[in-house]
Amino acid sequence: MNYAYLRVSTDKQDTENQKSGIMEYAAARNIQIDEFVEDVVPGTKDWRGRALGGLVRAAKKGDVLLFAEVSRIARSTLQCLQVLQISADKKLVVHIAKQNMIFDNSLNSKIIATTLSLASEIERTFISMRTREALKKAKQNGKILGRPKGSESINAKLAANHNEIEKLLKDKVSISAIGRIMGVDRKTVGRYMRRHLPRHIKNKK
Repeated sequence: MNYAYLRVSTDKQDTENQKSGIMEYAAARNIQIDEFVEDVVPGTKDWRGRALGGLVRAAKKGDVLLFAEVSRIARSTLQCLQVLQISADKKLVVHIAKQNMIFDNSLNSKIIATTLSLASEIERTFISMRTREALKKAKQNGKILGRPKGSESINAKLAANHNEIEKLLKDKVSISAIGRIMGVDRKTVGRYMRRHLPRHIKNKK
């Protein structure tokens, strides 16, 4: 059996990008996906308590597990390695579409798995740090975090902070955090991005 695992953190997100990437990867390698397994849960939650845990437990020798990217397995290095190690012990084959990697029980695979999962955790730590720093700076500059009161034009407010928004996006600050900094809903920021900063949309999906 060939399984594709999809995970998003909240029910406001969708798995279409992950699914598309996995299907393209699988088609290029003549892998027929038998079942898609979806989770709506933060990557910080222990993988054993997610649908992923049930998938790994049920999978049998020779089965294939496909992930869109290593961070879809889990956000911590330890959890990623646990999944990859148990999969290797059960002689499952794990594919990571975005990194174009295949993991089995070989030494080379173990080394690469460690490097990728560590890199993913470090990147997320940096993003979290940048978000906190941006929020702190905004507060120090007198910005009131949260939704605005009154009838101030939201579009005009975002337009006035266009350069700052673009800088935050380049620093990989999340749309939700930008909304808090600007005092508007994340959906409002999303609409503004689609109109005025479309080149940043792909990286924020």
